[in-house]
Amino acid sequence: MKLMTKRLEYLFKKYGCQDGSKDPVVVAKFFNPSGPGTWYATEYYPEEQLFFGFVSIFGDHNDEWGYFSLDELESIRVPPFGLKIEKDRWFEPQPISKVCPKACRLIN
Repeated sequence: MKLMTKRLEYLFKKYGCQDGSKDPVVVAKFFNPSGPGTWYATEYYPEEQLFFGFVSIFGDHNDEWGYFSLDELESIRVPPFGLKIEKDRWFEPQPISKVCPKACRLIN
């Protein structure tokens, strides 16, 4: 499955930079199909192929807002079967408070 599509690029451009928002819109959700690991992307910079968003990988103590790259997501292979990170293709843009309320507590 292709993680970045023309539709997603359009949506990221439509929502633009959400810096300063207390409840940014999550445009895309990526996930580990066999265990923990979810990336909630609120911004995308196509020149660098870089996302900004909330990452929840190993539980509450390691959850954080930050940057992650498309290349990074595409290169991950999840043991023991080498599965790839997937895009939630049914996900529709919505505020982070609706999809991951704990992320709102960590916004600076």
